[in-house]
Amino acid sequence: MSRSKGDIAEKKACEYLLSQDFKIIEKNFYAKKLGEIDIIAEKEEVFHFVEVKSADDYEIAVNNITKSKLSKLKRSVDYYLQIKKLNISFCIDAIIVVENDIEFLENITF
Repeated sequence: MSRSKGDIAEKKACEYLLSQDFKIIEKNFYAKKLGEIDIIAEKEEVFHFVEVKSADDYEIAVNNITKSKLSKLKRSVDYYLQIKKLNISFCIDAIIVVENDIEFLENITF
């Protein structure tokens, strides 16, 4: 996927989260040698670390959330919490964007 398509998907994901009363804390947080957290949002005192995936169909997009990707994301979340000195409730979520359809998958794990 091109960077511009990824940017469009992330923008749609942020708009969706805002419409659901989330507050966007940060976008594209880069954890050195670990990876990137696409969106960090907060709702009802819970932080949501959101991976955004987009593709031509739902199955391709959701299958791009691999065990390896999720492991890197978990380490990036740990790093974020450590450097920000946060002791908060949190979960890791995904937003799947396929054209104009958005699916919010809350608290994803393997």
